[in-house]
Amino acid sequence: MAQPHQLNWRIFAPMKNIRNFCVIAHIDHGKSTLSDRLLEFTKTISERDMQAQALDDMDLERERGITIKSHAIQMYYDHVDGQSYTFNLIDTPGHVDFSYEVSRSIAACEGALLLIDATQGIQAQTISNLYLAIGHDLEIIPILNKIDMDNAMIEEVSEQIIDLIGCDPDDIILASGKTGQGVQDIMKAIVARIPPPKGNPDEPLQALIFDSVFNSFRGVIAYFRIINGTLKKNDMVRFVNTGKEYNADEIGVLRLKQDPRNILSAGNVGYIITGIKESTEIKVGDTITHVERPCKDAIKGFEDVKPMVFAGIFPIDSDEYEDLRDSLEKLQLNDASLVFEPESSVALGFGFRCGFLGMLHLEIVQERLFREFGQDVITTVPNVSYNAFTKKGEALTVRTPSELPDPTVLDYVEEPYISAQIITKPDYIGTIMTLCMEKRGILKKQSYLTTDRVELTFELPLAEIVFDFYDRLKSLSRGYASFDYQPIDYRQSDLVRLDIKLNSENVDALSALVHREKAESFGRKICKKLKDLLPRQQFVIAIQAAIGAKVIARETISAMRKDVTAKCYGGDITRKRKLLEKQKEGKRRMRQFGKVEVPQKAFLEVLKLD
Repeated sequence: MAQPHQLNWRIFAPMKNIRNFCVIAHIDHGKSTLSDRLLEFTKTISERDMQAQALDDMDLERERGITIKSHAIQMYYDHVDGQSYTFNLIDTPGHVDFSYEVSRSIAACEGALLLIDATQGIQAQTISNLYLAIGHDLEIIPILNKIDMDNAMIEEVSEQIIDLIGCDPDDIILASGKTGQGVQDIMKAIVARIPPPKGNPDEPLQALIFDSVFNSFRGVIAYFRIINGTLKKNDMVRFVNTGKEYNADEIGVLRLKQDPRNILSAGNVGYIITGIKESTEIKVGDTITHVERPCKDAIKGFEDVKPMVFAGIFPIDSDEYEDLRDSLEKLQLNDASLVFEPESSVALGFGFRCGFLGMLHLEIVQERLFREFGQDVITTVPNVSYNAFTKKGEALTVRTPSELPDPTVLDYVEEPYISAQIITKPDYIGTIMTLCMEKRGILKKQSYLTTDRVELTFELPLAEIVFDFYDRLKSLSRGYASFDYQPIDYRQSDLVRLDIKLNSENVDALSALVHREKAESFGRKICKKLKDLLPRQQFVIAIQAAIGAKVIARETISAMRKDVTAKCYGGDITRKRKLLEKQKEGKRRMRQFGKVEVPQKAFLEVLKLD
């Protein structure tokens, strides 16, 4: 336990004794486990409070074993040279859908611990996150994790690391997040290799907001990194982009719980509470400065998020529309990569058009809306954003199938393409190539990283990887293949709008933009799926998939027959005929005016088409 005078020194630690760093890696390479060992080693968390994935505070993260949110925490380390250091650690997600969280964490750091699993080697997201860190001039410390495993390939993976970043073999730290081996070496390397933050505590305040959360009692809490200047409690501050001014009611550092302080200076990572209740008044990437002595320039934070997948989110009960808006705004504070705008649908009423970074991101947002805000929602068929050009030369952005111009005025459509990097074992090259060709992929490059690891680079339409690509890739490669992608450009493509009709009425929430070659098979799948999901009525239901006026697939749900003659015991046959004719007339009228209700389950199941 630190003595009072030591703790006081740490609060006002000189900049040369501060280290800001993040942990980056591919998914499931042991980031959270290694972070747990660092917290234990520095006694930031007591043995009694210790649990696996200590920084992952969402139930969803623990259940799935993945990190969804970046987590910042301050640790204190007494070095062998007799000096004490303040470490600000940010644990980041590894999945490609949460790469925006990584980019925001990197913007607040001077160094990065690059974790590589000794049993799996370098994977696609490892390379992607590394380039992101190098692009921000971060000092990289390579760490070979899970060396205690029986199938660890220490020499082989070390060679991969040397080839990738051009370091010396001695620069690679061997560690195990499970046993704690190598943690002391990591601490020494952080002190020796990661530079202290640059900045001047006496200059005007300049702090970068890299994350924020909503607290129902305290309002919006912003997490920031001070680049220049000093911030004191009760200072009047201004958020540069929004132009709003507030009083700093509480400032502090991020331990396992928020730890209030009276003063924070350049190089520190902390939080600020100003009593903001409206989530729209704060923006991640904004700059905090003083009202009386403002800084000249805002900090260039990080790039604005570019959503890759779009889907409509609608409340089950239309009366909950405003509650859903409020929930999405609060969730956006904690997940800056979520974007949304109002939308209306004939079938579903009022809702929101939301942009996501991928299908896992969509799934997580839907789950968080339910768990954290009690919002049970309907999600429409996800699609990507297209560029449509009319014969008059007008350019339109199409995010929903209903926005596609009429074929009579439409000239052509462009769809987004991505460059996909797949790292796998040579045994699975054939099946992976078949999958990518089936998804209209073009092979651009094939290179062997080692004798048993090959990197395939494909150019693929983004729309083709939205649904089931990642799952199928994992099954075909028995979990070995890793996948990462970057958007490249838009290309002209033969796309059509596929409408789903129930008794000749369009269900706009099930419409989709698909490539003409795949329209028929996709239409058949949806019709078959709906036939299994829709409840039978007392009239025939025709399920059709159509392109314009041309029906390309059809399924029929036969009517339930009520035995109206059951009450007739004997008597003339004309009595039975009269009842049957009356039933036939009723069915005709019912088919004319009867509405087919599409259950919520149908919308969700259509997303899981094989």
